[in-house]
Amino acid sequence: MSENTGTQARSPRRGMCAAVLALEGIVLGLTTPVMVTLADVPLGTALAVGLGLAAACLVLAGALRSEAAYGVGWVLQVAAVALGFVVPVMFFLGALFGLLWGIAYFLGRKIERERAAAYAGYDPDAGETSSGTA
Repeated sequence: MSENTGTQARSPRRGMCAAVLALEGIVLGLTTPVMVTLADVPLGTALAVGLGLAAACLVLAGALRSEAAYGVGWVLQVAAVALGFVVPVMFFLGALFGLLWGIAYFLGRKIERERAAAYAGYDPDAGETSSGTA
């Protein structure tokens, strides 16, 4: 039996961060037509930047099993804010997603630590012996 009471516990940090990245990927993909029509960015550049960042978000959302992927996630947050130099509203949206990423990351880590402490303090044998079965 594993130390997490026989079931594979899902990482709250991974789930929350993946959700943020998935939504951010949609927003970054939608910046592509904005870059072409409003910012006069050449189509090839807009596709590479907008869809490239969107694809990176979606791929990274699936790669969050690795601790290094979270570092790449922080880099993506900086890239989303930097996209504001081309599409000014991305200063706001990038900062918003950066805030959501930070909340998901740090809150998820806190939940993981508290869950690990609770599992470490759980003794299934003590529960069985204290029930007083005859």
